[in-house]
Amino acid sequence: MAKTTSTFDLVVRERQPETTLFQWVYDEIRSGILDGRLRRGMRLPSTREFARRYGVSRGTVVTAFEQLHAEGYLEGNVGVGTYVNTLLPEDFLNVKRGSATAARTWKLPQLSKYAQRLGPAANARSQPARAFRAAEAALDAFPITLWAQIASRRLRGATRTLLADVDPRGYRPLREAISNYLGTARGVRCTAEQVIIVAGIQQGLELTARLLVDPGDPVWVEDPCFFGVSAMFKALGAKIIAVPVDMSGLSVVEGQKRCDRAKFAYVTPAHQFPLGVTMSLDRRLQIIDWARRTGSFIFEDDYDSEYRYSGRPIPALQGLDHSDLVIFAGSFSKVLFPSLRLGYLVVPPGLIDKFAAARYTMDRHSAVIDQAILCDFINEGHFGRHIRRMRQLYDSRLGVLRESVQRHLGTFLTIPETEAGVNTVGWLTNGLRADDVARAAAERNVEVIPINRFALEKQTPEGLLLGFGAVDDQELLRGVKDLAAAVERCSDTRRRAAVS
Repeated sequence: MAKTTSTFDLVVRERQPETTLFQWVYDEIRSGILDGRLRRGMRLPSTREFARRYGVSRGTVVTAFEQLHAEGYLEGNVGVGTYVNTLLPEDFLNVKRGSATAARTWKLPQLSKYAQRLGPAANARSQPARAFRAAEAALDAFPITLWAQIASRRLRGATRTLLADVDPRGYRPLREAISNYLGTARGVRCTAEQVIIVAGIQQGLELTARLLVDPGDPVWVEDPCFFGVSAMFKALGAKIIAVPVDMSGLSVVEGQKRCDRAKFAYVTPAHQFPLGVTMSLDRRLQIIDWARRTGSFIFEDDYDSEYRYSGRPIPALQGLDHSDLVIFAGSFSKVLFPSLRLGYLVVPPGLIDKFAAARYTMDRHSAVIDQAILCDFINEGHFGRHIRRMRQLYDSRLGVLRESVQRHLGTFLTIPETEAGVNTVGWLTNGLRADDVARAAAERNVEVIPINRFALEKQTPEGLLLGFGAVDDQELLRGVKDLAAAVERCSDTRRRAAVS
């Protein structure tokens, strides 16, 4: 392209008082290039001439030219002049669909089988909690000011050791605090050496599965279960053996009938998700005996056992196991706040080195500063006090939900007597379908999830997952009334269909 010299003003707008001279010169030249006043290949005046013409220092003009040159808008060197580039950065960013430049002339790389088995990622929920959002803590009740004070103190006193890499298993003082807590609160038998810090239970489960399960290996999974569990096993190529859950938890007898020699069993014995039942002592002993006989491992997901509102928390399955076949997992993201992304595994002594090596290979270790802050939060007694406050709050919110459901939905929805967690199941009656109710509820800004969406094979009764932990009393009452309206509409529709 032929190169010409500009013969008109490069600056067309007056400088505003709050705009620096550099920003003014830079913006005017760049906007002139983008809107076509300064054509591609056009030669700009020298920095000396530009400075004289517009009454600014030459240093300001030189700095602006250098910035535009670095960003690809100008080209040229000392002695040959400065020109508008013939190929602008926007040419790379704004390729038009269907243009010759956009036409695909290469073969796309082939994804791995793991990638092909992956489903879509779940969307983050950034909006304020509404009735009846499930699996979320009461963020409005978290002592954020206290957490910020501990974080500030930790950062002010940060040492070189705290800023360096740590053991792949995690920050040693935090592992000691977790070991002490689990021994007294959950009946878990472990030392700090057995604790592996992970970014939540989901990462801990994938880490465990990668070490213990090969593609094609059979794995017992509760039916129904959390979406992420089945999706993870599917992506790893495991053979999922759906084992039904009843009022006593996972049916070990049924699991043995379906596949006695499974490599691995995933269970939520303290508070099954999503049904909310607790695995009976008989079932716990049965699954441990099965693991001993077959040489299989058990993954115990203890995601929210801290929140039990009557009696003491149920002791962990791991505490009953004397054969080192149970891997215990817990999460601080569930009981404190989701963006914390800190959880833990308790692994058998014989597997410590393998888990540490796998953790190092995966992402080395979790952020040490966050681990140190959490360690202080636990050791100074704040964690225990927070859990006690949350038990009272969640118990109260569950009571509000029960009473309101009984008043407005008593003939259509039944809530079982489970006294734990931040979710509960509501079983529909009178022939109502959960999917229909969920759609009608969504139109009224109410979140409910049909239980059948968690099912792998088993046909579950018509029910809804109702979260109450993250929702205050006023929103719970609003949600129940709007859910009642949605249920009434579905009931009317069903009656009309029956008549016709």
